[in-house]
Amino acid sequence: MTQDFGMTDGKIEIEHVDAVDKPPRASVEDAVESPRDSFERKRDYLEGFLAQKPEMAHAGEPGGDLYEAVIEALKEIYDPEIPVNIYDLGLIYAVEVTEEADAKVTMTLTTPHCPVAESMPGEVELRVGAVPGVRDAEVALVWDPPWGPDKMTDEARLELGML
Repeated sequence: MTQDFGMTDGKIEIEHVDAVDKPPRASVEDAVESPRDSFERKRDYLEGFLAQKPEMAHAGEPGGDLYEAVIEALKEIYDPEIPVNIYDLGLIYAVEVTEEADAKVTMTLTTPHCPVAESMPGEVELRVGAVPGVRDAEVALVWDPPWGPDKMTDEARLELGML
């Protein structure tokens, strides 16, 4: 049945349908490959993935032995006024270890008027320089960006009762 709705250049056709045939149901036999083949392929992929060894990090990169030893040395230094190590306190902004095993630590203090402002950088340099494998240690004391409690780790906040 066709009706004209006043359109000048075309007509809209309307068809009335009483029922629609159901589409055929999918079955296992219709699959291109069997589930067993699919499972085998996935297992092979996982075996290769799991057998792959992680790339060895350079000693001075995060995850490398020397870098991690420097971080551990920094975690042994405590602020005398706060019972939290300076690394978890967020005073260490950067640690760089070069291929020549030189370590550079960029750090700050809680305030410029901190009582240990003169001695803390020296202690950091001594401790980092004493790490086996470090050839030379250098400490850069910066005030920008300023330190704030948001730089502390969750462990430090828990220790200080701030969580």
